[in-house]
Amino acid sequence: MTDSNLVHTTTRESIHWSHIDRMDVEERAAAILSATPRPFVRWAGSKQRLLSQLTPHFPTRYRTYFEPFFGAGSLFFLLRPNHAVINDSCVPLIEMYKTVRDYSSEVYAALAPMDVLDKELYYEVRRTSPTGAVQRAARFLYLNRAAWNGLYRVNAKGEFNVPYGKPRSGNHLDPNNLRAASQLLAGSNVLMQHGDFEQALGSAGEGDFVFLDPPYASSKRRESFVDYNEKLFTWDDQVRLAARAEELRRAGAHVVVTNAFNTDIRDLYPNFREHPLVRRSLLSSDKTRRRPVAESALVS
Repeated sequence: MTDSNLVHTTTRESIHWSHIDRMDVEERAAAILSATPRPFVRWAGSKQRLLSQLTPHFPTRYRTYFEPFFGAGSLFFLLRPNHAVINDSCVPLIEMYKTVRDYSSEVYAALAPMDVLDKELYYEVRRTSPTGAVQRAARFLYLNRAAWNGLYRVNAKGEFNVPYGKPRSGNHLDPNNLRAASQLLAGSNVLMQHGDFEQALGSAGEGDFVFLDPPYASSKRRESFVDYNEKLFTWDDQVRLAARAEELRRAGAHVVVTNAFNTDIRDLYPNFREHPLVRRSLLSSDKTRRRPVAESALVS
């Protein structure tokens, strides 16, 4: 199947405004673990459990939705936008989404026999390198479900190296949700790509809704949480992102940025309103250290 979403030819003037039904969005945000479609991968920094805190900062209407740090895509699946540009720097992640978009039934069939409770199978699958797109997508989803906290991390050779995570349940992905997610991703006006955020935001402008959820800068140091990424998202990248966010704000886009509750980060966005967010960290191996973590939403 050809990828018809590689070329985005729609002009801004021809894009109809999407209106957000705030009550409906808030209801689905509160029930995000059972809503359809909903995220079907686990991802470090996912906003799935913060959606109810983020919905008050959504615009009432927008033209195109942009999410250049897609990850689990929590806001995308919540909004179900008519026009969207979604991007991530993690190539295997975007390749998996494209394969689910085009072959969701085949991916589910390939994934179904793979037991996430089988530790030996996990390491066996982790060592494999399938050549077919469906098998690669099934492997990605299996490792995502069975790895420690769903973390995506590779070594210097680009090899996935996250240890087994001892899942509490052997339940597979919900096929109905996978099908619904596939249908949303298959929308003729959904452009899916991988690369730098600058590239993904190239056509963003007036009337668009831009959600920026980069790897977070630590509250203790000017570095990002990067264990799941081959390339550091450095402080210079944070500065570059803030500059682009300001350009979009001036152009008339509605921009929401999430990051650590951090004075240095806040200073990068002097024209944005800051709103606190609180979530419980799930990334510590010691459950007693998984305390609430302060984050912020910076809104244009």
